Amino acid sequence: QELCQCIETKEETKEESLVDKFGMTPFHVLFSTAEPRGELVVVLLDKFPHHVLGLKNANGKLAMEYLVTNWTPENKILLEMALQSWMLSRLTSWGATLWMEVIQSKVQAILAEDDKERKSTLCNEAYSVFVQYENVEATSILEMALWKGK
Repeated sequence: QELCQCIETKEETKEESLVDKFGMTPFHVLFSTAEPRGELVVVLLDKFPHHVLGLKNANGKLAMEYLVTNWTPENKILLEMALQSWMLSRLTSWGATLWMEVIQSKVQAILAEDDKERKSTLCNEAYSVFVQYENVEATSILEMALWKGK
């Protein structure tokens, strides 16, 4: 509750304060702890824009990579929540069924993988594919806007 109130009081400067001087977002910080709490993940997912999960820190790491590095069976649920909120819900809102199926299969592969190194690689692969899909979607929207303007 206190975290929600703190975030809400900083609402007007939220975009400017998404990262610290090391490029760490609140997700990076939370996921780098020994035992990240699910209720805090829920608050962050609710209060911050989903694109924050796609930001890399100064070391070039996604927040989810910290979750994988500190992997515990409990982190599986947190990783699934983050990926669902960040990638799958956006693809669903675009109506991109095929892309959603591709990302869903990548998410399942990440969650099923036991090797931390491989899990991290799979996270980065899913991220790369998702960024590619975002770029295609953005290009399509831009093209439609340009054609509409003619």
